[in-house]
Amino acid sequence: MKPGEKIKALRKEKNLELNEVADRVQLEVKQLEGIETGDLAPSLGVLIKLSRALGVRLGTFLDDQLKQGAVITRKGDASETPRLAGANNSATEKLAFFSLAKEKADRHMEPFIIDIKPGVPSNPLASTHEGEEFIYVLSGSVSITYGKEEFILNEGDSIYLDSIVNHQVYSANDQSAKLLAVVYLPV
Repeated sequence: MKPGEKIKALRKEKNLELNEVADRVQLEVKQLEGIETGDLAPSLGVLIKLSRALGVRLGTFLDDQLKQGAVITRKGDASETPRLAGANNSATEKLAFFSLAKEKADRHMEPFIIDIKPGVPSNPLASTHEGEEFIYVLSGSVSITYGKEEFILNEGDSIYLDSIVNHQVYSANDQSAKLLAVVYLPV
């Protein structure tokens, strides 16, 4: 089941109307409809707000099979998560997220490998959500806007930030970059 389909199923299971959930996450009803159909790509911040509004973990939108205990993802086995790429914007999206633990049940952290294409973000809105993030640059250089500050991080650099502050990550030059990012969401 695709993420939008899961969101819709959870909303219906909880007997919530589109406008109720849209109000809770500060979206227009048409935006939520687009997310549920897969026509719109929600930001990580919107997905976190949706998870809170529906009373589920963020990972619920990614999970296909759940495992208790340790989950190992071997090199090359991480598959791109469909939740951050909508049907209409995949060609212009600058970030591709690869979940490293989507089979792990009841996790509180979301580890990702993120591939960043060169250029400024196609979505000019910064992300903001509950929790914390740790970002480690595996290759390339990235620019991170955090509130009113901007930081340039190069290979081997890292940043730990409070996700409630507006933030955005993009390539710092005309080269691709790769990150390891871990998002922590409080229960």
